[in-house]
Amino acid sequence: MIGRPEPAHSGWSSLTPDITPLLDIIFIVLVFLMLTANIPLQSLEVDLPKTDSEALSHIQDNESVTINLLAGSPAWALQGEKYEDWEQFKPVLLSQVGTLKDTELVLASDKEVTVDKMLKLLAFLQEYQIQATQILMEDGE
Repeated sequence: MIGRPEPAHSGWSSLTPDITPLLDIIFIVLVFLMLTANIPLQSLEVDLPKTDSEALSHIQDNESVTINLLAGSPAWALQGEKYEDWEQFKPVLLSQVGTLKDTELVLASDKEVTVDKMLKLLAFLQEYQIQATQILMEDGE
């Protein structure tokens, strides 16, 4: 049988460290890194308009219904026709529910409109299962 030759200084071999546990840990970490490095990243591609005019032309090309939230009085508008308060505006929306479901809906709000008006309108749209396809916003500049 082939054996390891005994060194001349038998005390010298006891001073060399055993690196077997270190190699085991290195291989475990290496396998872990190799297995986790190949996880595919999931992404969602979104086509954003390159210019404001491109987005505006897309809205103008399609037949759409526009609901405006205005600051002050009158507070609401549907296709340019203005209404003073929600009690006047809600019956008009109820009469247009079928049209609102079938066409593209655009919500346009003044930046000084309070959030409760927008929430009231969104709650109405959700109650009647109407999808808002465009929400116009102003840049924060």
